[in-house]
Amino acid sequence: MLLVAGIVLLAGVLLAGVAVSGLLETRTGDDRRGGPDGRFDLALIGDARYRPDEYPKFLRLRDVINAEQVAFTVHVGDIKGGGSCADRVYTETLDLFDGFASPLIYTPGDNEWTDCGDRRPRERLGFLRRVFFADDQSRGRQRLRLERQSPDYPENARWRFGEVTFATLHVVGSNNNLPDPSRPEGTLGDADEYAARNAANLEWLARTFEAARADASVAVVIAMQADPAFERPPAQRPGYADLLAALGRQTKAFAKPVVLVHGDSHVSRVDQPFEDPATGRTLENFTRVETFGSPDVHWVRATVDPRDPKVFTFTQELIEANRAP
Repeated sequence: MLLVAGIVLLAGVLLAGVAVSGLLETRTGDDRRGGPDGRFDLALIGDARYRPDEYPKFLRLRDVINAEQVAFTVHVGDIKGGGSCADRVYTETLDLFDGFASPLIYTPGDNEWTDCGDRRPRERLGFLRRVFFADDQSRGRQRLRLERQSPDYPENARWRFGEVTFATLHVVGSNNNLPDPSRPEGTLGDADEYAARNAANLEWLARTFEAARADASVAVVIAMQADPAFERPPAQRPGYADLLAALGRQTKAFAKPVVLVHGDSHVSRVDQPFEDPATGRTLENFTRVETFGSPDVHWVRATVDPRDPKVFTFTQELIEANRAP
C-alpha cells in the first residue's frame, strides 16, 4: 500500500559535501558536516527483505541509494519475514548492509528475535548483538562512529550529523515483548526482558535529549522498529505506554522539531499523530515517519535543512523496477 498524503514530493538532490567513497572510512560520531549550507539527505528503510523474491529488489534499492550519495541510511528493523532464524540469515544481511556506500545504521525488529520459534529469543538476541553491534561503528563501506549505550544494549546508538542529533531505540513490535493476556497471542513474551530493556530505552531517550540541548541541535530524530499505536489509549498498548509518555514530555520540553521514524505496519506515511494528554492538542513539533515495508521495497528520503524552521522534508522515493505488477 502506497500512502502519499501529507508527503511533499520533491526531485532528488545530490548534495555537495556528502559524497561517499573509500572502504571503511570512518566519520566521527559528532559530525558537523553537511552541504555548504548545512543541508544533507538521508535514506529511511525497513521491513525488507521478507521473502526470497525480494532479494533482487533489495539489491536495486541499495543501488539506487548508493547512486544518490546520501549522508547515511537508517534501517528500522525486520530484516526478514517470519521464516528461518538460522545464523546465515543474519550474516547474509550483514554482507548486504556492508554493500551500502555510505554508513548504514540499523536497529532490530521483532522478526529478528522475539518471533523466532525455532530458537530461544534471548539466544537469538545475543547472537544479533554479536553480529551487528560488536564495535562503535555503523555498517556500510563508509563507517560512522556511534556512541553506544552500554555493552548490555549496544544496539541503542547516538550520533550527530550536521546540526541534528540522531538516536536508535530498541523498541519492537508484538507489544515490545511484553506479555499481554488481552492480545490474541496471550502471554507470549518475556516480562523480565521487557522491563530491563524498557528502562534502558527510557534512560537513553532522556540522555539523547540532554545531548541535543547541550550542543544546541536544531532537531532530534529517534529511530525504532515498532509502530507504537498512537491511536490507542495507554491501556491498550502497554508495551509502549512508558516510552510514549516519556517521548511526549521530552518533545514538549525540547520545543524544536522531533521526528520518530519506525516501520512495522508496512504503510509508508508522514503525519502528526501525537496528542498532548494534558491538553488533547496535537504536539505540533512532532512528526512520525513510517518507512515502506514488504512487499513494497522503496525508500523515504529525509532532506535536512537547518535554515528551515521545520528542518525536514520527507519524500517517498519509488523504484519503478520494484513496483508490483
